[in-house]
Amino acid sequence: MGPAGMDRWISTFLEAQAAELDAAKNTRLAYGRDLKDYAGWLDRRQADFLTADRGMVEDYLIFCDAQGLAKATRARRLSAIRQLYRFAHEEGWRADNPALRIKGPGASQSLPKTLTVDEVDRLLDAARDKGRSHADQQRNRAMLELLYATGMRVSELVELPVAAARGDPAMILVRGKGGKERMVPLSPPAREALADWLPARDRAQELAVKAGRAASRYLFPGTGAGGHVTREYFYVLIKNIAVLAGVDPAKVTPHTLRHAFATHLLAGGADLRVIQTLLGHADLATTEIYTHVLDEHLKALVLKHHPLAGDD
Repeated sequence: MGPAGMDRWISTFLEAQAAELDAAKNTRLAYGRDLKDYAGWLDRRQADFLTADRGMVEDYLIFCDAQGLAKATRARRLSAIRQLYRFAHEEGWRADNPALRIKGPGASQSLPKTLTVDEVDRLLDAARDKGRSHADQQRNRAMLELLYATGMRVSELVELPVAAARGDPAMILVRGKGGKERMVPLSPPAREALADWLPARDRAQELAVKAGRAASRYLFPGTGAGGHVTREYFYVLIKNIAVLAGVDPAKVTPHTLRHAFATHLLAGGADLRVIQTLLGHADLATTEIYTHVLDEHLKALVLKHHPLAGDD
């Protein structure tokens, strides 16, 4: 089996992931990239998915380490390879899974970066003034208010259908990883921002339709192929808003607002399982990382403000 055969393995595996497990598009793209890299490495050694053994998989991981790839990246690549071989075994393409008993490098245990309440307030205020038009400012404010109010992932935000926001809802339905749906409550500022944005959005859509363009079903329409604002556009936007707000842009990403949502809820006394549900985490252990973030924050406050903290 040559490289074309390995391409067929990858495409069939990814199609099964989409059909059977309803894997998120971004997850499939990441697996596809990882498996193509592994396939290229095998091909350069006159091997392929069918002939590779455990030693070759381990050698590939050593190669990835030598390339300076992060632990999390190497762990994801091993996961992709392991799942490909599991699928191949189930399909009868291979009699074994050569990656099954290989110990992964594990992901880094660094705590997620977050923002203070004051920094978030400044970002939300700055979003009101960021945009070439009043409609752009309304949209930018709505996006940031919604992200912080719900803790949504950026992909969930940009792919939110406009129907979910109609009727001034107190809660909004979010479709997350693996197609799993969850309800998240909206804060009064988020509801107000949505109420301001929807008429402006609808007016812009009416003009777009009159100009011969297709109407978008998304809350935040965009001109790209997806029909909505892209994750990349929002990433750049939030960096620019950070500059306007006087917040270090290196600290600000869509995901740090998600982290801020979780840590601020926890600091306010919210139950960890409630936060797990709101974030859409499958495992409580994933949510528990925020208790460590809060512990570090409290420790920093003591070291900064306690009168004896500077004494030996």
